[in-house]
Parts: sequence; C-alpha cells; structure tokens
Amino acid sequence: MGGLFGSVSKENCIDDLFYGTDYHSHLGTKRGGLAVKNSKGFSRSIHNIENDYFRSKFESDLPDLKGNKGIGVISDYDSQPLIIGSHLGTFGIVTVGKINNIEELVSEEFAKKMHFSETSGGVTNPTELAAMLICEKGSFEEGIENAQERIKGSCSLLLLTEEGIFAARDRLGRTPVIIGKKENAFAVSSETCAFPNLGYDIEKHLGPGEIVFLTPEGYEQKKKPNDKMQICAFLWVYYGYPASDYEGINVESVRYRCGCSLAKNDDAEIDFVAGIPDSGTGHAIGYANEKRIPYKRPFVKYTPTWPRSFMPQSQSTRDLVARMKLIPVRSMIDGEKILFCEDSIVRGTQLQDNVQILFDYGAVEVHMRPACPTLIYPCDFLNFSTSRSTLDLAGRKAIRELEDSDDKFLDEYATAGSEKNMAMTDKIRSRLRLTSLKFQKLEDLVAAIGLPKEKLCTHCWDGSSYF
Repeated sequence: MGGLFGSVSKENCIDDLFYGTDYHSHLGTKRGGLAVKNSKGFSRSIHNIENDYFRSKFESDLPDLKGNKGIGVISDYDSQPLIIGSHLGTFGIVTVGKINNIEELVSEEFAKKMHFSETSGGVTNPTELAAMLICEKGSFEEGIENAQERIKGSCSLLLLTEEGIFAARDRLGRTPVIIGKKENAFAVSSETCAFPNLGYDIEKHLGPGEIVFLTPEGYEQKKKPNDKMQICAFLWVYYGYPASDYEGINVESVRYRCGCSLAKNDDAEIDFVAGIPDSGTGHAIGYANEKRIPYKRPFVKYTPTWPRSFMPQSQSTRDLVARMKLIPVRSMIDGEKILFCEDSIVRGTQLQDNVQILFDYGAVEVHMRPACPTLIYPCDFLNFSTSRSTLDLAGRKAIRELEDSDDKFLDEYATAGSEKNMAMTDKIRSRLRLTSLKFQKLEDLVAAIGLPKEKLCTHCWDGSSYF
C-alpha cells in the first residue's frame, strides 16, 4: 500500500521527518525515501528496504538532510521521492495509491511529445506521471486537481515546494491523510500513530479530494472535499496500525468490535481463543472477552532478525519469512480445542501450513474466524496483492473448483449465508484442514467500523465501488 509523512517547522524538521516516516514501515517493504528543502536547495535520499529496516538504511544520511520542510515515503512499488524541475518551480513529490489507467495517460503524454525519465522494467514511474499531470496547469493547486480528476484508481500525495507542503487526499478518500500540530510545527501523515511520540496532536482529517497547503505558521485549504467518500475498509481490518485513527475511528477498537461480533454469531465449543499475530490479536481479544473464555498465545512471533514479510516480490520468500517468524508453543497446543481469529484469508497458503503444525503438535480441533468476508475481487485501488492474481485468491480457487470457472455467480458467492457462499466456505475449510471456518458478515464488519456502507470501499468482498 505505502505511506507518506511530511513536516514543516520553524526549526530543523529532520528528526520528525525521519521517525514519522519510519512509523509507516508496516505499510510496505520495497523502497523508502526522504526529501528536504533548505537554503541550499532540495536534497533527497532513496533506499531499497526489502531486506533491511528503514532506520538502518537512512540513519547515516541524516547529517546531509537538514531543513525545516521535508517529505518522506514508504513505498511498496516505485522509487520516491522525485525532485522535479518545472515552469511551476522545483518541487519534490511522493504518492500513495494505484493508477489503473497509467498506460492510457502515458500514451496521451507521448502524443504531446512528452517523455519520462523514471522507468523500471519498462513501466513508467507512477509518481513521475502524477508530477507531469500537475505540471500541465498554471498552479500547483490546479495541477493537483488535474491529476486527481484524470487518474482512475487512487492517488494521495505530498508536494514539497520552496514555501511549504501541499497535501492532497485521493479523489474518493480511499487512503487517509491527516494533519498534526504542535508548537512551531505541523505534520501530515497517512497514519496518526506517527504523531503522539513526536508531540503532535491530531488537527484535521482531510476529506476526499481535499487539498491543503502547510507552512510552519499553519495550513490553508486550497480545495474543499468532494461529497463522495469510499475509504478502504481493509485499513481497519489489516493494513492499519492499532494505534492509528481513520475518520476519527481507532483501528484497535474496530478490531475488538469485530471479534465481539464474531463471538456473538458463534457456537463453537473450544478451550481458548488465539489470534494469528499481529493483526489477528485485537480481533481475538474481542472474541475472548465477549465469550468470557481464555485468550492464549499458542503462536508467538519472532522478529529481531527476520525481515518483514508484507510485500517481498517473491511469493516463496514471503511464505518462508512468514513461516520462520511464527513459532508454535507445543505445551499450549497439545490436547486443546483452539479457535483462531485472523484478519483475513487471502491466499491461505501460509495458514494451511500453520494449521498443519497445530495438528502435528497435538491440537484436537482448530477453528478459524476471519474478521472480514471472503476476498473474491482483487484490489483495484491500493496496490494490495499486486503480485497475486485473482486466481490466487482462496475464494476464487474454491469457486473454480465448484463451477469449473472462477467468474460465475460472484454476487451469490459474496452473499453471506447463501447456498453458494456456504459451499465456497466449506471448500476453503477443507483445503486448510480446519475443524470449522466462519467468515465475518459484511454488515457486521461495517457496523464494527461505524461508518455508513456507502462511505466504505468494500470492493474486495462484494465488488462494489465508485470509480
């Protein structure tokens, strides 16, 4: 997915920029980048963070990155930030999102005899494309609006100029952008968890398509929010960090309510509840408290030396790292009936291995309760599962087995409690060798978040969305 952070201060902002960007490391593992503006001009640093941590790669760069304005990014796709020279002036830019019509937009630019310098594997850098769309207009505000209107998908961005930082949330608000404030400084972030330890208070959640301009003295709205919003519901289920708030709604609180809802709809007789770490933990605590049964940790996570496994490009590497990080506790497994809460089941490959380990270690029963419905549609908006095709989704695999096709009766399969939905669920349960499997109902997930359904993007579960 990726995450962005920016800071404008009356003093040197590099510490806030460094640690604020680092607080987005859970959102991607491909590239990290920082850019600052000072009296000498613009400076930037970009590193590959696939096999190491952001802090380790950037700490030695900090003495060369002084300034009172800066932007940073954790990217799961392209190299950022970019420093662009244009008729609007020199600026730095970072983006988060996914441009679905990138080939169409690139062709339009080529027809204007424009060129691109940033490519990887023959693919145009989407951040450079966004910058080019901005430069087509006579001001930064008009340019950002132009980019937002022409991009299909999503694109939230920060734009570092001589005077300050433009912050813009994508047209339908699928990714969050939040302003923080403290004495002598303002910050803008994808995650509010970056604020507390740096001394910032939440000042404002940008609305969909809203544009603001930040300086050390304050911020000014340059474009009002759009009426329609579809923020990604998966942020609360999986992506988001537990300490973060989106639209004023805390991630951990939603996960707790998801677990409570799973418990209310369940009659499994078990010895204790566990969460698949880390994002399944909040769901499991909510379940255990609602049922008044023990919460235990039969799997513990070992992280000191293993790199993160969120988005390595090789699936085999993802699976290996995830497996090596999760260690079973045999004494808590042998002879037990265990129910696990998980954020979701995407492919199910790693979960299948974990379930087998539990039975090998003597578990009598293993039940699974994902906190969201079955994923049936690939994400079109946030680069989630970009290396995983539709055919890899556990739900689509089950549909293919039942129908000899993976694109028939999708509406029926997405409807909780329908005959086809139950058949799909049982196929997944059988493949994973689970004692029982029950997915969260979409209406219960929506209720746990607390926003109206029409303000949430639920495309990966039911195929619905605005474009």
